[in-house]
Amino acid sequence: MVDDLIHDRNAGIERLLEIMRRLRDPETGCPWDIEQNFDTIAPYTIEEAYEVADAIQRGDWQELEGELGDLLLQTVYHTAMGEEAGHFTFETVVRAISDKLVARHPHVFGDASRDKSADQQTADWEAIKASERAGKAQQGTLDGVAIGLPALLRAFKLQKRAARVGFDWPSTREVLDKITEEAAELVEARDRLTQQEVEEEFGDLLFVMANLGRHLGLDPEAALRAANAKFTRRFEGVEALLAERGKTPVQSDLQEMDALWDAVKASERQEM
Repeated sequence: MVDDLIHDRNAGIERLLEIMRRLRDPETGCPWDIEQNFDTIAPYTIEEAYEVADAIQRGDWQELEGELGDLLLQTVYHTAMGEEAGHFTFETVVRAISDKLVARHPHVFGDASRDKSADQQTADWEAIKASERAGKAQQGTLDGVAIGLPALLRAFKLQKRAARVGFDWPSTREVLDKITEEAAELVEARDRLTQQEVEEEFGDLLFVMANLGRHLGLDPEAALRAANAKFTRRFEGVEALLAERGKTPVQSDLQEMDALWDAVKASERQEM
């Protein structure tokens, strides 16, 4: 019986697929789940991916287990809607990713040699992906870089693609020079131009900063996440010190909070 499957805790992925089918049943399902579509679920998919990354960064493996389940649910949700619309099924999605992994690893699943450096493996991987894009009629260098990516990550990927065909600065020196130029243009825009033009110059500066991260061998998205986490940790430290004085940030001022910020930083350095 179907109910037996739903309540069988050892049934694995088939149980989850059946639960989703029941939730989406137009007659007996959940009204909220029935109303959802690809567009309304997509933001949750992005959010869950970030929550997975957050659990990993914090080393919270118990929470990671739950977050991975939430992320898996997003795949099941999208495939359920895809099946209802006749686009694809969970099985075809699994088949497609399995075929892709096999095709992209000829040195594991085929006759290609494993005796290669990591850099050569990466180059081979990119060559295979380029061939796949050609098969999809994606002829442009930047084709296939998802528009829905976070802007900083998409900038990084766009620049990486362009660099493959030689459209790149030769060293970090030129990138730093460009940052200086863009910063000066932003200051000029702030003083003389419209808000829209200020926004454009600000975007240019962020774009070049992403390029600098690539030249330094850094993931700008990961670097900014780490900076966000550091700011959160230190500001919470400031709040804790204020609480010891019987205050909240609203009852303090910039001078006091700045001094406490320095104290938190000094304490962190002592703990290293």
